[in-house]
Amino acid sequence: MKLSVIIPCYNEKNTIKSIVKAVRESCVYDKEIIVVDDCSKDGTQDILRNEIESTVDLILYHEKNQGKGAALRTGISHATGDIIVIQDADLEYDPQEFPILVNPILENKADVVFGSRFMGGRPHRVLYFWHSLGNKFLTLTSNMFTNLNLTDMETCYKVFRREIIQSITIEENRFGFEPEITAKIAKLNCRIFEVGISYNGRKYEEGKKIGWKDGFRTLFCILKYNIKRTS
Repeated sequence: MKLSVIIPCYNEKNTIKSIVKAVRESCVYDKEIIVVDDCSKDGTQDILRNEIESTVDLILYHEKNQGKGAALRTGISHATGDIIVIQDADLEYDPQEFPILVNPILENKADVVFGSRFMGGRPHRVLYFWHSLGNKFLTLTSNMFTNLNLTDMETCYKVFRREIIQSITIEENRFGFEPEITAKIAKLNCRIFEVGISYNGRKYEEGKKIGWKDGFRTLFCILKYNIKRTS
């Protein structure tokens, strides 16, 4: 079994070396590491070219900034592993938890696995109340349309059998990827599991990028991709 790890990054010079190292050391699986730089301007590209390029399987560079969804679309299209996992380039999610995420697929119980920040007994950094409430509201709204009972639709950690995620056309360029892919997966009637994960969230001054405008876009995408007939 080969695990393809897709790492989209944008202006992550302070964390990119640490996350790549953590992914490389994360588990015993045969891993394919694909980094997609979304036109970083803070020196991230220099680090990738000079220090990281020889330690990963592939680095892809966007010539202009497009967003996380676009970076994932690029990375997923190049993946060759049996299973694909999405890994943010910050340090909010712990690659040591890959086995927890992958096991339901390896045991042939699931086709897609979501890592939930809101279930299980794993540690979480205490941060923004309104962000937490917003995440739960968006997940609830998504569930009403997909008829799923997810606890964390907006999670970074989503794991797929490669043939499933590569069969889906990803249209959203930014954070709308999360509700889009959830809606399209639900329409495929896949076996979806959810497992509890830890979460070391960061503040805006530490580099967090998602904002209230993305919340409104998420609501739009929930409606758009659940009402659409095709996936």
